[in-house]
Amino acid sequence: MSDTKIRDKIPDYVMNVARILSKEGYESHLVGGGVRDIILNKTPKDYDIATNALPDNILKIFPKAIATGAKFGSVIVIVKDDKGEPMQVDITTYRVEEYLTGRWPAKVEFIPSLEGDLSRRDFTWNAMAIDLVELSGKSAKELVIDPFGGRDDLKRKIVKAVGEPVERMKEDALRALRACRFASVLGFEIEHKTKSAIGQVLEMIDNLSAERVRDEFTKILYLSPRPSIGLELLRETGILEIWIPELLEGVGLEQNKYHAFDVFKHSMRAVDAAEDSVKLAALFHDIAKPRTKEGEHFYRHDVLGAEITEEIMKRLRFSKREIEQVKTLVRWHMFYFPYDEEDFMRGKAIRESELQEKNDIAKWKDAAIRRFVKNVGGEDAVDELIKLRIADAASNPKSAFDEREILALQKRIAEVRAKDMALKVGDLDISGNDLLDIGVKAGPEVGEVLRKLLDVVLEDPTQNDKQKLMQLAKDMTSHCK
Repeated sequence: MSDTKIRDKIPDYVMNVARILSKEGYESHLVGGGVRDIILNKTPKDYDIATNALPDNILKIFPKAIATGAKFGSVIVIVKDDKGEPMQVDITTYRVEEYLTGRWPAKVEFIPSLEGDLSRRDFTWNAMAIDLVELSGKSAKELVIDPFGGRDDLKRKIVKAVGEPVERMKEDALRALRACRFASVLGFEIEHKTKSAIGQVLEMIDNLSAERVRDEFTKILYLSPRPSIGLELLRETGILEIWIPELLEGVGLEQNKYHAFDVFKHSMRAVDAAEDSVKLAALFHDIAKPRTKEGEHFYRHDVLGAEITEEIMKRLRFSKREIEQVKTLVRWHMFYFPYDEEDFMRGKAIRESELQEKNDIAKWKDAAIRRFVKNVGGEDAVDELIKLRIADAASNPKSAFDEREILALQKRIAEVRAKDMALKVGDLDISGNDLLDIGVKAGPEVGEVLRKLLDVVLEDPTQNDKQKLMQLAKDMTSHCK
């Protein structure tokens, strides 16, 4: 790559920050992932500048900067690009640092040299720099400061620690997960000594904050062309056993004749096949099979799977909203819609779990459709459930999946939705205040009556009339007295 091409990858607003630092007498080097991406001929997602200016000096130069991380040497400068849009540049003082479990370093020491700063970084190709002050008039090789052979390691497609691997991992055990993540995202292999060093810091990995682990875990899922590569590395290195041991229960657990792979490998293939919005659900959809196996069947594995999924996601500090979404998908991933009732009655289309009552399945009248949509969380959730079903089927070459089932279900949902069905309490033609007016006690009793009325309307939408609901409510409350 020529010096011109390197310069073209660095926006003017970044160069302006560098020029301001230089004018004040300070060094200014582009460092970290931005340099790596430029060498790989990619456009960096963010730009980090390392300098010998201390945080207080940086804040004097850029008084409107964000100083949240100043005591750790990091200052965020907001500058406008050529379109006038505000952009972020992270400026960090040359430093060495020590992490324990949190997001911020437990100890930071500012140092005067770029070389010392690069030597404390995790991997060789993250320990490169570009002098932004001396950017022109040099060859590409001269422009890139590369004391640890990062460019060669990029060409060899390996993840290699800077210096002594065990020492680097002990400085911050999260680097073990980052090694797996980079290998997965970039399609690289982890260099032997670096991979071996991970096994020597497993106790430290166990003590990492759940949020830091979760963030690396989700980057593997959402940034990797094939997340299974990163997940397999987590298994090989022992990290998966620490944080998500439930997945390992499926290793070697064979399924029935309708499945080509053991539970673990099937889950890995499902994650690779899934869209981002359902990757977590694809990973966990069969998480309970090892605990529900009876012969060739896994009865109620979706019900128990939802509970285990919630436990794992709470452990990794996912938000309540995310937990509820993924848990619901896992709970209902075994739904079956009989697109051809005759086929169903002949037993040709019965899915393996037989969770639902066959008679109920065979009916799937309007009320059943309404309950299904309500149970899974609404029509948008049905779309996600269908995505999960497709990923599940795509990961199994022996799958009996028939797209006609999905098309028929979507058609039925559209038909029923057109009848103006009520799916939640808020859709009822009656309110809590109306119930208070007829003597229902304020508090939990109001909610209980509304839920009972919703059940009635789900069965028969014609009952969603204020007068009818008022009478039903009176009957319910008088019966309870």
